[in-house]
Amino acid sequence: MKMSAEEISQVLKEGELEKRSDNLLQFWKRKTCVLTTDSLNIYADTQKRSKGKELKLQSIKKVDCVERTGKFVYFTIVTTDNKEIDFRCSGEDNCWNAVITMALIDFQNKKAIQDFKTRQDNESASPGQQERRMARAP
Repeated sequence: MKMSAEEISQVLKEGELEKRSDNLLQFWKRKTCVLTTDSLNIYADTQKRSKGKELKLQSIKKVDCVERTGKFVYFTIVTTDNKEIDFRCSGEDNCWNAVITMALIDFQNKKAIQDFKTRQDNESASPGQQERRMARAP
């Protein structure tokens, strides 16, 4: 899917989020995150923003398991390869799970429209398609 440079660089939300580590003890580690129209960027270092991980929206299947406790909102991002990544954010913020979900829906809608237009263009470009469509018409 092709998007303009302006769409790719648009920051939707920026701030801190806590990610559960993958190791045995599963500590919560504070990360600086930047959500754009095409990815969630996760940085360990707040100042330098070095050593970051980029999670493309095309590789996210869904935002799942949203649970609110007294202080935090917990949620899980499920990737297309069924990997689960646990996050939490403070309940006072406009919580990340809603913003990520809306960005994911927007991305998937744009991709669906792009795929539909591509399919339409391919059908109109191939010979014989017009007759087949006419044959299906009532």
